[in-house]
Amino acid sequence: MEFNLKWLETRFEYCGDFSVFQWHFGPELRHKAFSAYFESLSENKTLNYMKASLQDLVPHEVGPAISVIPEDVIRFFSNHGVSSHSAKLVSDLHEVIDDIVTGHLVIFLNDWDQALSYKIASLITRQVTEPVSESVVHGPRESTVENLQKNIGMLRQRLKTPNLKLERFTFGADTKTEVAIAYLINTVNMEVLAELKKRVSGMKQVNVLDTSFIEEWVEDSTYSPFPQYRYTERPDTAAAALLDGKIIVLVEGTGSILICPGLFTEMYQSSEDFYQRSIISSLIRLMRIIAFFIALSLPSIYIALTTFHPELIPTVLLLAIMNAREGIPFPAFIEAAIMEFFFELLREAGARLPRQIGATISIVGALVIGEAAISAGIASPTMVVVVALTGIASFAIPQYNMATALRIIKIPLMILSTILGGFGLMIGLLWLLLHLTGLRSLGQPYLTPLAPLQPKQLLDTIIRAPLKMLLRSPRSKEIFGSKK
Repeated sequence: MEFNLKWLETRFEYCGDFSVFQWHFGPELRHKAFSAYFESLSENKTLNYMKASLQDLVPHEVGPAISVIPEDVIRFFSNHGVSSHSAKLVSDLHEVIDDIVTGHLVIFLNDWDQALSYKIASLITRQVTEPVSESVVHGPRESTVENLQKNIGMLRQRLKTPNLKLERFTFGADTKTEVAIAYLINTVNMEVLAELKKRVSGMKQVNVLDTSFIEEWVEDSTYSPFPQYRYTERPDTAAAALLDGKIIVLVEGTGSILICPGLFTEMYQSSEDFYQRSIISSLIRLMRIIAFFIALSLPSIYIALTTFHPELIPTVLLLAIMNAREGIPFPAFIEAAIMEFFFELLREAGARLPRQIGATISIVGALVIGEAAISAGIASPTMVVVVALTGIASFAIPQYNMATALRIIKIPLMILSTILGGFGLMIGLLWLLLHLTGLRSLGQPYLTPLAPLQPKQLLDTIIRAPLKMLLRSPRSKEIFGSKK
């Protein structure tokens, strides 16, 4: 025991929250023992874990107490003397280290080559609240939290079936982050699942702090601006994805759930689409598709029309634009670049400020800077309207990472429109289409069910048909095939 104590104290040197408590037990307190744990990971420091486990060893009649000797303790724990969850036996010092840093209390007894390890980590975590980034008018209002067990429990509440399988992994030599991969065995495509496990298997030594670490590690095209996986913080969305044959990845310490594979059409769908009438959901989805094209190409179209193709603009509107641009010292591209830069700067500042004042600063800043730019002759009112519409359209896209991709892609499209006009914009859009058709998510075509075309799946892509018409569930079986 003395060797073990010295080894632990050396290993945890300069760890101010590491605690070692030495104590005695048995007849006349002749036998030695010590407990080792991290105070910062223990909520209940007064509970006697060993005594709670040994209750079955001592008779419960009223009378003199029976002294417990080490032989009794060894025999008791070696034979699993209690039916309730008790300590596990540890025989390797490196496993002891892993247990202590993950929130265990380890007890060493003299003259025993094994130790008792109790799970004591019980830290206060964020309570289940309403989702912040995926708020809805109709539907459930609970969000995932940073506790992995709670998130899995919320999934189990919605999918009460043994077909919901869960595989756990531990990543990182220093973080030892617990990661869970969940899927429905009767709906998932086993080839896609095998591909995900193959890619994840190379992450054993990667220190994972968030779900995004796994996304970047397993994605097919690292340098593509388009997200190849979806995120959600809603348990109902994750459950619906599982029913569709998707695989979800949950990480301890983060509330973001990774849904894979991710398709292009799914980036414009919201969980609320299934909580409203089909005609309303279909119109909203069409509005999001229009918002995608506005956020992607509206500044480029304005630059191309005003610089190369003014004959395509109605005469009255052209005169209004020319009158508004009178006195502007910059060409259309420079004017658009300046306004886009300040708009993105305001958006980033609003996201980093405290929530109570972030939205106010963004709105007031946009109004003040827009009015000041017009008054100073830096930008025309038409350009301010174009930039504002582009920003508003990007806010209508449910997946934030897709909206971020559009913010990047519109810059080269603006440059091409400045150089070649409408012809340059067409080249840029064709290049974008070719890139999307070649993109894969876990080996699956990114534009499915549009390319390759799956006519039946179009009932739940651009529009949302009535539930009675969505004949097959999981829908992704027809997308990815029914191989098991």
